[in-house]
Amino acid sequence: MSYSSLILQVLFFLFSFSDLWAQRLDTSIRKAPAPLYRDPIYDGAADPVLIWNREEKNWWMFYSARRANIPTYDVSAYYGTRVGTASSSDHGKTWIFRGYLDLEFEKGMNTFWAPDIIFHEGIYHMFVVYIRGVRNHWGGDAHIVHFTSKDLWSWKYDQPLKLSSDKVIDATIFKMPDGKFRIWYKDESRGAITMMSESADLKNWETAREPAIGGKAHEGPKVFRFKDYYWMLTDEWQGMRLYRSTDLEHWEKQGLILDKPGKREDDKPSGAHGDVIVFGDKAYVFYFTHPGRNRHSEIRPDPNGQWFYTNHRTTIQVAPLEFINGTLEAERDKPFDFYLPDPK
Repeated sequence: MSYSSLILQVLFFLFSFSDLWAQRLDTSIRKAPAPLYRDPIYDGAADPVLIWNREEKNWWMFYSARRANIPTYDVSAYYGTRVGTASSSDHGKTWIFRGYLDLEFEKGMNTFWAPDIIFHEGIYHMFVVYIRGVRNHWGGDAHIVHFTSKDLWSWKYDQPLKLSSDKVIDATIFKMPDGKFRIWYKDESRGAITMMSESADLKNWETAREPAIGGKAHEGPKVFRFKDYYWMLTDEWQGMRLYRSTDLEHWEKQGLILDKPGKREDDKPSGAHGDVIVFGDKAYVFYFTHPGRNRHSEIRPDPNGQWFYTNHRTTIQVAPLEFINGTLEAERDKPFDFYLPDPK
């Protein structure tokens, strides 16, 4: 056998081995659906939050259910909204729409946005935005109200939280190392920045402190712990801004994640207001997109109602969070293993 023939055989073996290895690697990755979820009634799922249902033993997603496929005036499709629910019994691979929650505690049709839910001492606690009535334009007093439940289906209204103003939305709740709870939220009366309050019992909240995150307008804070740091995401309407902390008091500004269009179906133009789930050394960020827009906040002129659905449709996506060089990155275009385990 000639030397050149031997080289060709070795190269053929290496290429064949690399192909087999790539195929094996590809089958070992449990791919995330893209999009992960679309609301089958109104096609306007936004602001997702996930929690393990201890009764059904499966994962549940709650979200703001905008009426994207019903042409209406200005932003009225974002008012009169209910909280949508979907569940997954196969570790996040497929999601089934379960219905809309009945949270009404006043007469008429009212607005509910951006729930956050935690489980504490045998009870689920929901903190959700409430706005009276349905509006054609952005506005109205906004409060964060507290509900409790034993099964994630039947919710009992408790009370509105007394916070820094009557223009507060987008709660994230986190249990502190000392056992108290903190809430971070957007205060629109202060230029759309993040404020903070604290409670020992999830009912009585202290007077709001100085801004937790000031500066440029933003919304949708989400606080979580991962890789020995506390992290906060905020939605800047051009991707999500990352902050890092060692004490939940002082926050170091990091870069943006999900700020550039992804290549997966509906994964553009950028990621917005979402949730983070952490499992040991793995973390996933769940977010929504406006796939019919070139930029998150830019809508096409729509004089004849031709573009309403395209402008307002939203989908839920998921991406991995990776700890790289002291910060977090979210690269959703490359293959990543997606699996929501059953909590112990």
